[in-house]
Amino acid sequence: MEERKGFGSNFGFLMAAIGSAVGLGNIWGFPNKMGANGGFTFLIIYLILAACCGFIVMMGELALGRKTGRGAIGAYKVLSKRFKWLGWLGVLSAFLILGFYCALGGYCLKYVTLNVGNLFHAGFGTGTLDGAGVFGALMANQGEAVVYGLIFVAITMIIVMGGVGGGIEKVCSVGMPALFVMLVICIIRSCTLEGASEGLKYMFVPGWALANGVIKDAPDFFSVVSTAGGQMFFSLSLGMGAMITYGSYLGKDENLPKNSVIIVISDTLVAIMAGLAVIPAAVANGIAKGMAVSEIKLGGPNLLFATLQDVFHDMGTIGGIFGLIFYALVLIAAISSAISLIEAVSVTFIDHASAKGHERDRNKVLAVVCLAITLLACLVAVDGLGSNGIAPKDLFHINSKADWCADWLDFMDMLSEGIAMPLGAMLMSIMVGWEIKPKSLYGEIDSGYNGHIHGYYTFCIKYLCPVIMFFILLVQISTYFGLGWFN
Repeated sequence: MEERKGFGSNFGFLMAAIGSAVGLGNIWGFPNKMGANGGFTFLIIYLILAACCGFIVMMGELALGRKTGRGAIGAYKVLSKRFKWLGWLGVLSAFLILGFYCALGGYCLKYVTLNVGNLFHAGFGTGTLDGAGVFGALMANQGEAVVYGLIFVAITMIIVMGGVGGGIEKVCSVGMPALFVMLVICIIRSCTLEGASEGLKYMFVPGWALANGVIKDAPDFFSVVSTAGGQMFFSLSLGMGAMITYGSYLGKDENLPKNSVIIVISDTLVAIMAGLAVIPAAVANGIAKGMAVSEIKLGGPNLLFATLQDVFHDMGTIGGIFGLIFYALVLIAAISSAISLIEAVSVTFIDHASAKGHERDRNKVLAVVCLAITLLACLVAVDGLGSNGIAPKDLFHINSKADWCADWLDFMDMLSEGIAMPLGAMLMSIMVGWEIKPKSLYGEIDSGYNGHIHGYYTFCIKYLCPVIMFFILLVQISTYFGLGWFN
């Protein structure tokens, strides 16, 4: 098959792949999960899983894409009879994630606008409302939430319509270095606030969260591993077809093992940096107001859109500057992830049609995909994180207090990050390890690489990855549905 022409340089690919991996989960998910699950201990477990699983699956997905020159659906159909359907599971994961991601991207746009208003003392700023008031008003104003979500979808669609080299690569090549710079600025300000050290303790000191009432019970080993594993899949954009798609645009001279290592390390670094930018500031601001640490929102949308907006508001005039910088970097992270998923979903349908001898206009496919995504995003926006009476538990009369049915964001997250992504990555490793055999990808792994990794790759893809991911999947299911399998 003729090699696809995509990324103009390896740097452009790396920025796009890192951009796909770096997203909202790095900013509100990783730091909070790290603090609540043992601090530095959680980080060590995460790094072990990333080395044994994340790196291997990342390299495998890039190799699958480059070997076949196709997106997720086409790649699996070419390589496997038993698992030819697996690409659809990845597309489903990407589609569900885009549903809530675009709604959240709309929130980010709104907060950029608010902080511009604050900076120039304009009427469209936050006014007298505190962070909770601002976020609550947005959740209640369904029309505004939908409009901002539509604008976010339109922005990402325009970027993807520019093509891999002309749109995605150009945006990420500028956006990701800018994100790193803005993160450093926010870290310096966050860690120099009075009381910031308590936030650092929350993130890094084992047992601190339990001792200070942030969590009620000490997490067990199984839950920590499962939490770290779920975060790893979501954060690295694994099991959703994005890396297979990006791999299909890579030239044969690009070093897959090296690139995979760089992506994993960069994503983890950004996650830690994001924690240093948000957690110390949130804790310091709460302490300054006389709040107990246990009362401060340290994760999820409330951390991003309520707690941190309070931080910027309390800084005074300069808060508008830092608020604008922070929400701009969050917006960049959201866009860079969204464009990779939209590309992954769109390309799979184009490849599917091409395999049957039909040509599809790329922009028309993109428009249809974005329309479908918009419908899901509108559902999340109108739901208002479960505040407007249309959450899954309300519509389907689910008698449960579990988070996954409390709002459409958590419901889609449960289906994608909780089940589909680890299931897809597990089955991919089984397919490579036991059906098509690891040797089938040696050519792609060796192309552009002079090291010795066959033995490690084979052992991990055949044994470690399937076992670890099966365990993660079981714990996730048990936790979501209160089955108590590991209690």
